[in-house]
Amino acid sequence: MAQQSLATPAESVSRGASIAASAGLGVLAAIVGYLITYVMVVDQVREGFGDYVAEWTGVAWYYYNAHLVDIEASGGIGGFSGTDTVDFIAQTDATSATALYVVPPLVLFAFGAVLAYQLDARNLGEAVIVGAPVTIGYAIIMALGAVVAESSTEASFLGIEATGTMSPELVPAIILGGIIYPVVFATAGAVVAALLRA
Repeated sequence: MAQQSLATPAESVSRGASIAASAGLGVLAAIVGYLITYVMVVDQVREGFGDYVAEWTGVAWYYYNAHLVDIEASGGIGGFSGTDTVDFIAQTDATSATALYVVPPLVLFAFGAVLAYQLDARNLGEAVIVGAPVTIGYAIIMALGAVVAESSTEASFLGIEATGTMSPELVPAIILGGIIYPVVFATAGAVVAALLRA
């Protein structure tokens, strides 16, 4: 008769605790990445958008662009409407804006490495268990942020209505920014830290 190995209560709690800690740090990683982005481009956002868009919203658009997520711009005048996408980082010549592309990978890598160190991961399997759940918290923030970082305007001139809306594309924000980025970079950070300690 084959013996089955069951996880002890301590191991189950430890795994559950590591997943919860990783998810929580995923939220923190998204916030830290946004704050670094804010510091790097807030002046450019003020200059580019003026009073038409809230500072935090403009910075959020750059943050999503740093995850390779485009901003969807849609508008209509009278009976005509259209939609296009914008990448503010690609359209600027500022070095500080271009450097934003490395912010999410570096932040996620660092958080994955710290997690692996703090939770004492010492092999590839443990590193993946520690690093991959960062995605949970990160994806939640990226999804919520994509919804919240929408800016709309309405105007009327001589009886003609004009509307415009800009926001991060929701599906790429969740899949690319919220799932793929943390799975790749946080896990890579955890793996490197675990292998260095092995």
